[in-house]
Amino acid sequence: MDIANLTPLESRIRHAFARGEPVDARQDHGAPARPDIVHGPDTTGPPVRAGVLRGLLLSGPEEDGEIPALRLTGATVTGRLDLAYAEIPYLVRLADCDLESTPDLRGARIRALDLRASRMPGLTATALHVEGDLLLADCRVSGPVRLGHARVEGDINAPRLVAHGQVVLEAAQVACALDLEDARLHNPGGHALDAPGLSLGTLLNAGGLNADGKVRLTGTRAGGWISFIEARLHNPGGVALGLSSCEARQLTFRDAEPIKGDVRLHHSTFRAIEAHPSVWPETVRLEGLVYEFLSPRLPAAQRLPLLERDQDGYAPHSYEQLAVTYRGAGEDGEARTVLLAAQRRHRRTLPWPARLWGHVQDVTVGYGFRPARAVTWLLALLLLGVVTYGLHEPPQSDPGKGPQFNAVVYTADLLLPVIDFGQEKAFAPTGAHQWLAALLVAAGWVFATTVAAGVARSLKRQ
Repeated sequence: MDIANLTPLESRIRHAFARGEPVDARQDHGAPARPDIVHGPDTTGPPVRAGVLRGLLLSGPEEDGEIPALRLTGATVTGRLDLAYAEIPYLVRLADCDLESTPDLRGARIRALDLRASRMPGLTATALHVEGDLLLADCRVSGPVRLGHARVEGDINAPRLVAHGQVVLEAAQVACALDLEDARLHNPGGHALDAPGLSLGTLLNAGGLNADGKVRLTGTRAGGWISFIEARLHNPGGVALGLSSCEARQLTFRDAEPIKGDVRLHHSTFRAIEAHPSVWPETVRLEGLVYEFLSPRLPAAQRLPLLERDQDGYAPHSYEQLAVTYRGAGEDGEARTVLLAAQRRHRRTLPWPARLWGHVQDVTVGYGFRPARAVTWLLALLLLGVVTYGLHEPPQSDPGKGPQFNAVVYTADLLLPVIDFGQEKAFAPTGAHQWLAALLVAAGWVFATTVAAGVARSLKRQ
């Protein structure tokens, strides 16, 4: 770097760098120094050449007893800041700056990087290694932000980030949190956030996120929460949120807007999911989704429609999982409601003879999940038989032999296929009464098999 060619502002930056002191470029315009700025005005500051900053970071002066650092606020960085594959053992802060070209930080290793409130046409930082925090709060980026395979040993702090292009965090590793609170990611028809294989030590805070385009978090691992509180996810006609094969302690959509576009949650694992049914779109994928708790606490009737909208059709695991959750909360009645709904949903996939038999099981005893129905049907049929055969006693099969006729015992003998009271064989009704006897026998077998099937399912669940 030729010191003789430095502008007065660049010279001031050079001397401040050696001592790690902040420089507010707007002092040259009469503005007060603001070294701790968070979000300044969208005005263009005085120019600083990117080559000068690069020279400082790669071979700048140092002073004994001082820690060098680049702390620049309010400048316009002209030219391209090329730090690809550089080793920079300093803090780099370009706060509230205008970068005319997309900075290139591919493969660079930096102590800490602070770009808060800056404006730039894009950010290329694939495989970037930041030993501390990466700060992008209040940034305005008119193109893509590429952080694929980046490694950040602190946080990625990007609240209120505005990006008009995809934000890429594919296979990135963040030791702590990714903060996208109130960020606005705008890339309709493409990926607003593309972060498959993202690894987070704590949480993903996307509270208040406004995303136009697909949010892909396939394979994400978070030690804490994935939060979309008050978020707006909008990608009609495509996938709005891809969370398949993810793992986190909790997934929350509290007070989020209804999602516009498909949601994929298949083969993911969360300890808890917080979402009102109104959040979910018309098309989802849930096969293999595992969770322990659901909130808010709602009856099964309000959660079952979501399972009906599964893009993969009938998914038995989804019903079993929901039933297990209700059972774990001590709501056995709601669990039975879910399992009954599963049988009805499965019935629609069967050939017509099996569907017909399923309807019989459903109407009679609710596939074994409504045992009270069996008692009602049995009592009704018992009453029908007692009245009918009490008024019209059937003739004996062998006249002069056998027990005395009893309408109650005779009807019970017809209805209960396992028990033999000796009445059924002793009497032989004719005509319409014979058809009634056959109906009672058939009904008894129906109840016996359906109740047995229900008991078997109950024992299997236990």
